[in-house]
Amino acid sequence: MFTLEQIETLEQVIKKSRFIAVAGPISGESAAKAFVAAHSDPAANHNCWAWRVGQTYRFNDDGEPSGTAGKPILQAMDRLQLDNVAVVVTRWFGGVLLGSGGLIRAYGGTAAACLRAATLVGVVAVREVTIAAAFSDLALVKARLAGIGSVHIQSETFTETGAIIKALLPEAMVQQIAQTLTDATSGRVQITLPLG
Repeated sequence: MFTLEQIETLEQVIKKSRFIAVAGPISGESAAKAFVAAHSDPAANHNCWAWRVGQTYRFNDDGEPSGTAGKPILQAMDRLQLDNVAVVVTRWFGGVLLGSGGLIRAYGGTAAACLRAATLVGVVAVREVTIAAAFSDLALVKARLAGIGSVHIQSETFTETGAIIKALLPEAMVQQIAQTLTDATSGRVQITLPLG
């Protein structure tokens, strides 16, 4: 699975209608709704969109015939195996009717061209882990975590004897990282692994 590195825009004219696609990374459903609102033009004839976050997705034809705009935009995203992405394709009608097939090609094609122009980055599956370390081991634990790519420390709470660290670890490396921390602290660190 991939997501976009940054927002990408592409414009094209198809049979006198102007289409502008804006695609960008999103973090969740509320971010998707904000993206659609921010990149829709109320002066345009249609602002059609689609977004996907994991197994959750939505699309909208915004007044175009059913299935001719939002779904082709979503299909363009799915063909590139994109996740955490929203796309808005805005159309200004140019006076020439495109028909259902023409609309599907125009919306899906504009979205696909925009997505192909964007820089894709791999999505790394992560798991939340809780790490309890004594003050004497804390610097070592944090140094080991910092030396591993794709580790994100969410929070660090201090206790009387040390700290509780909540971290996001790459799912494929959870067991390996846990073993590394256990070995480095001679078993003194307590790691609560996620279920599953």
